[in-house]
Amino acid sequence: MSMSGMGGMGGGSHCKISMLWNWYTVDACFISSTWRITSKGKFAGSCIGVILLVVALECLRRLQREYDAFLVKQYRKRNAQTRSTLHEDGSNSDMEANDRAKHDGNHIQVMSKSSQDSDNLVPSKPKRLVPTVFQQIIRALIHMLQFAVAYFIMLLAMYYNGYIIICIIIGAFVGSFIFSWEGILVTDA
Repeated sequence: MSMSGMGGMGGGSHCKISMLWNWYTVDACFISSTWRITSKGKFAGSCIGVILLVVALECLRRLQREYDAFLVKQYRKRNAQTRSTLHEDGSNSDMEANDRAKHDGNHIQVMSKSSQDSDNLVPSKPKRLVPTVFQQIIRALIHMLQFAVAYFIMLLAMYYNGYIIICIIIGAFVGSFIFSWEGILVTDA
């Protein structure tokens, strides 16, 4: 299915748009008639751009995780300062003095030393970190950017161009390789 007249400026300039699987390169259009591929070089540039766009999406996902970890680190630091102040005053309880926090990316789990064995940590009641309004605005902005980039990628995929879909898959691989390279939490069973 070819839609001519999308270019609008006469002279045979028209876009090849198909809602079926296709391998169009030259004269293919994406998102609008202004993104019209007129040469193989422009198509190669578009493919590289699509790969980088998907890599940027993976970067935004990592940014979200890192920002959440930063908030947890701030929370722990603030609690440690509060506990040291309480300890100096002599009003710190044994339970608070033995608490340690563990973060899995989304939740904070506080671990407390058991009274029987001071070296073993046992889970205590989980505590929730509630971000401030400003922190939540930043989290929402990062999420909005993720959503917008992912939606744009989805629109590109809906052109059913085999080359563009392959570039999306390559971008997902490269982005995951770069931005998901982090430690994996292993617990003994």
